[in-house]
Amino acid sequence: MSVEQSVNEYEIGDELRFVETEHGFRNIEIRNAKARAIISTYGGQVLSYRSVTEDEDLLFLSTRARYEVGKAIRGGIPVCWPWFGDDPEGQGRPQHGFARNWQWSVTATEALPGGATKVVLELVDTDETRTIWPHLFRLRIVITVGSSLRLELVTRNRGEKSLTISQALHAYFRVGDVSRVRVLGLDRVDYVDKIDDFTEKTQAGAVAVNGEIDRIYTGVAGELVVDDASFGRKICIGLAGSSTAVVWNPWAEKAAAMSDLAHDDYKKMICIEAANAGPETVEVPAGGEYRLSAEYSVQR
Repeated sequence: MSVEQSVNEYEIGDELRFVETEHGFRNIEIRNAKARAIISTYGGQVLSYRSVTEDEDLLFLSTRARYEVGKAIRGGIPVCWPWFGDDPEGQGRPQHGFARNWQWSVTATEALPGGATKVVLELVDTDETRTIWPHLFRLRIVITVGSSLRLELVTRNRGEKSLTISQALHAYFRVGDVSRVRVLGLDRVDYVDKIDDFTEKTQAGAVAVNGEIDRIYTGVAGELVVDDASFGRKICIGLAGSSTAVVWNPWAEKAAAMSDLAHDDYKKMICIEAANAGPETVEVPAGGEYRLSAEYSVQR
């Protein structure tokens, strides 16, 4: 689909327009009565979201992010699929799957009653994807931009056999000072500590970040909240289709080794991921589908 076709079929006046970026990628820019947002068709990835009542973006996007085919964009909400983490079969395939490194197609846009805007992007198996992951699928992400930001990731199995996936909406949240952040809603929840040789532990109280953190929480129920004292706001995260949450920050040493992060970027971000990961995987029956969703909003 050419940019001209995208414009003709899916632009919505001043509310939704397609923009060619200086990196050769294509973004969708949304400006409605409720919020502002930027979505990259590469990766099916939300890069920016800010409700009209807020001064700060909800999401962190690195100023050093790489916009190259085959590379993930550092920040926003990358889609990890059809596996989370390292290649589960040890074949040297990309970490976190290939969906975040692929060009998606726009299949629908809509101005919704009440002022929100909906965008649907899709990724369907091809000869090329089947050399990486030999399955027939249709992956769809439904993004609703309003007074909150809602994402629904829908996996459809087009094959004749069931398939197993792990996945995540790898949200990077922008914070004022990560050392002053507290993550609420995980007290007494079990987790796997990837920093401590995958040791199984139980959370006590709020999650604080005072060093590198990489944890897979299981049996998560209810809303999670990022209490960001520096910005004086709480980011509320509602999850559905998932009982796993990942909390990640690389901290100083690991961040310094990342070419797509500035040296102090780790202080300005925290990742809270809606996931089916670690011990929790999803089996999608032949002809069936599975839905993972997350809704993000800000409270003062």
